[in-house]
Amino acid sequence: MNLRRVAAVASKEWRETVRDRMFLSLAFLIPILWMLVFGYGMVLDVENIPYAVLDRDQSALSRDYLYRFQQSRYFDYKGMLQTEGEADALLAASKSRAVIIVPEKFQERLLAGQPVGVQTLVDGTFPLRSDITKGYIIAINAAFSEELVVDYVARVKGLPHARARALVQPVKLEVRYLYNQEVKSAWTIAPALVMFVLTLAPPLLTALGVVREKERGSIYNIFSSTVTRLEFLVGKLAPYVGISAFNILVLWAMAVYLFGAPFKGNGLFFYATALLFVFITTGQGLIVSLLVGTQQAAAVITVVLSVVPTILYGGLLVPVSALGPETKVVAHLFPAMYFTNIVHGTFLKGVGLEVLWQDVLVLVAYATALLSTGYWLFRKRPAV
Repeated sequence: MNLRRVAAVASKEWRETVRDRMFLSLAFLIPILWMLVFGYGMVLDVENIPYAVLDRDQSALSRDYLYRFQQSRYFDYKGMLQTEGEADALLAASKSRAVIIVPEKFQERLLAGQPVGVQTLVDGTFPLRSDITKGYIIAINAAFSEELVVDYVARVKGLPHARARALVQPVKLEVRYLYNQEVKSAWTIAPALVMFVLTLAPPLLTALGVVREKERGSIYNIFSSTVTRLEFLVGKLAPYVGISAFNILVLWAMAVYLFGAPFKGNGLFFYATALLFVFITTGQGLIVSLLVGTQQAAAVITVVLSVVPTILYGGLLVPVSALGPETKVVAHLFPAMYFTNIVHGTFLKGVGLEVLWQDVLVLVAYATALLSTGYWLFRKRPAV
């Protein structure tokens, strides 16, 4: 392989990229825009849930009970209702996602040692958010009930509150969240978006860049030149790999400094594996470009082949461990899943090659297979 010829092809490709303003913006601006749009759009935290209240008791205990919801950062108080009809109207108009109805004689029954049922209406339009909202309500209700029982035991037995609480709750549950201590979805989504952008941007640039040669007819200059297949492909792909190598740094900085995701791992290991993933996605774009003849077809096929598997099977929104048995098999066929493991491992868990070596080996195999297939498909003689 003649490095001078490779450099000449790479220089030519870079000049064409710089001249084409649309293509240049696609190369550098689109990854940033995708990171911003998806980063701020994919908010999975369930907070500030709008809710309303119908208090039929109007007692000190009912106000204390409802105040627990107002104190919580997970709920956003929207006002007091007078009838259940108002509750139905608010829920139907999506102005409220939950309505809490406290019955009459709430305080009287509790002080008499009788159980009381508090009705809660939750909008089930979005099942996941509804289930999480239900969990918040159950937690607040359980905490209030426990306080009542502790007060009762302390008063009846003449015990201090600490001793009464130990009797009421002999087994105390202490939960510690590892790796994402604040349980913020941005800490998980932002690193995964690095994978998502690198899945789509490099193959799109490569596919459009190679097909552009076919549409303009300049590919025939390559056919008639002394440049070998390997020299042409290396020179052709080098600028796109270089652009993606720069974008890796930009995306990492956005994930860490803009979205606040912690980075606990080794920077060189992350960058090396991200670059390896770029070779994989570049190989995908190369194969697409060799099978189609127009930029429109290359763009559509690349987007479909990149976006759909990544969203459904790459672990971007749903962890692969939560998928069904058949779906897990499908997920293991795509390199996105393995790079997602690396991204989450380096960002949140601080692990490196000693833990992620299997994922790295799979990515190496994918890169070798895809680039070799692209080299095999490329011919310096046009098909007749």
